[in-house]
Amino acid sequence: MSAREAADLIPDGAVVAVNSSSGLCCPDAVMAGIGARFDETGAPRNLTTIHPIAAGDFFGTKGIDHIAKKGCLARVIGGSYPSGPTKAEPPLIWQMIVANEVAAYNVPSGIVFDMLREGAAKRPGVLTKVGMDTFVDPRLEGCAMNDLARETSIVEVREFDGEEWLYFKALKPEISIIRATTADERGNLSFEHEGAYLGAMEMALAARNTGGTVIAQVKRVAKAGSIRAHDVTVPGILVDVIVEAPDQLQTTATQYDPAISGELIRPVDSFQNAEFNIGKVIARRVATEMQPGWAVNIGFGISANVPRIFVEEGCHGDVTWMIEQGAVGGVPLLDFKFGCSANAEAFVASPHQFCYFQAGGFDCSLLSFLEVGADGSVNVSRLSATPHRTAGAGGFVDITSRAKKIVFSGMFNAGAKMRLEDGALVIDREGKIAKFVETVDQVSFSGKRAVEQGQDITYVTERCVMKLEDRGLVVTEIAPGIELERDILDQAGTGLHAANDLKKMDAALFREPPIGLAGRLSA
Repeated sequence: MSAREAADLIPDGAVVAVNSSSGLCCPDAVMAGIGARFDETGAPRNLTTIHPIAAGDFFGTKGIDHIAKKGCLARVIGGSYPSGPTKAEPPLIWQMIVANEVAAYNVPSGIVFDMLREGAAKRPGVLTKVGMDTFVDPRLEGCAMNDLARETSIVEVREFDGEEWLYFKALKPEISIIRATTADERGNLSFEHEGAYLGAMEMALAARNTGGTVIAQVKRVAKAGSIRAHDVTVPGILVDVIVEAPDQLQTTATQYDPAISGELIRPVDSFQNAEFNIGKVIARRVATEMQPGWAVNIGFGISANVPRIFVEEGCHGDVTWMIEQGAVGGVPLLDFKFGCSANAEAFVASPHQFCYFQAGGFDCSLLSFLEVGADGSVNVSRLSATPHRTAGAGGFVDITSRAKKIVFSGMFNAGAKMRLEDGALVIDREGKIAKFVETVDQVSFSGKRAVEQGQDITYVTERCVMKLEDRGLVVTEIAPGIELERDILDQAGTGLHAANDLKKMDAALFREPPIGLAGRLSA
């Protein structure tokens, strides 16, 4: 069918699941078809859409914004939402959320996949510890993003086997919209040009097993039998409709890069080194926290540059990087291509990756922060003044819930003017907005719970390194050129403690030549 014809299959009030991560795997043509039908006919109305990871972005893939229209969209359950620069016009979906025109929920991405899987199996729902003591917990915000969402709870606390759990009801979509590269004449789907599978199989099962319809957008159609059985990711028995979209982007602002889909291996020396600046200093210090042989999750922000530090220092391959979209190994990409890796060793379905993360099976996670509270809690999911600056929590809550070790990274405060000089940090003008505060605006990570669970938590900034201890945030290292009282304790928006054995950060981190990471990792 055409995208517009497929849109006619969606009834009013339907629950619609969409497999996407920004531009990656986004079935944008089908989403556009739904929006066009609504503009023409006023239908479908009052949709509930499910997005484990955001559909669309600011940079050419509208995704959910095709249907972010009053009357069309009634409720959104999203692990994340399109995000972008402060000065950019907010996406239509954010305008609706802020105006209270759609009930919007931010549910951790892994839990959304779990809810779909439980719906597919006709089980009642998900019992989980993920999200306890964070904004997910109904004793705090219960995932609600606005007043309309607060009218109907999506999560509750249940007691089971003598313990408290968070309970989410199973999701049962009437429509699942997924994307692949090739469909054969029998509807078998392969993903050879994609940089991830995300949750395509789980969404297809959830719709099929509850009597719904599966719509697959693909780049091309092939003769039956021409896709090798081992290359079929979603079998045709689960697919109802094929929509051809030969011009679909591989991911955000990328027509096609074979290294993203594992069809070509880029030379390691083709990856550009990070520019020498304060962000690189932080990424270098984060890199020194690693150990050879570790499996390490990478998040967006400064920490996304750590794999480039390993490449520059000749240590590529010493650590295996993982991202929530499903790539294992290789080099996670930056900017528009974040969520993809070049030269991946494997692609794992996102629900499996999240199962690995939720149980803490990996060694370490490298993540960013917007704010850090006195108790070590972290906010990454809400900026009240400019909500579209953040994507919401995404997989952050799943990843941090039981991680053995987490290294958070970011600038100590916002707006400071600084420079690097002779292996030291020089602050010319202090920032006006504290990022270490008494209480965070939203609890995306619970410091209290981390201490109770014995998690190893480190915070790396340009001017100091801190550890989370029972007594709170403890400064363990300070940068060359920095004074503890003047530049750290007096600039924080909350009380910090100083370690008895306070150390200096290595001056080599603050100079342009490589830091000899290989020797540090083996020490």
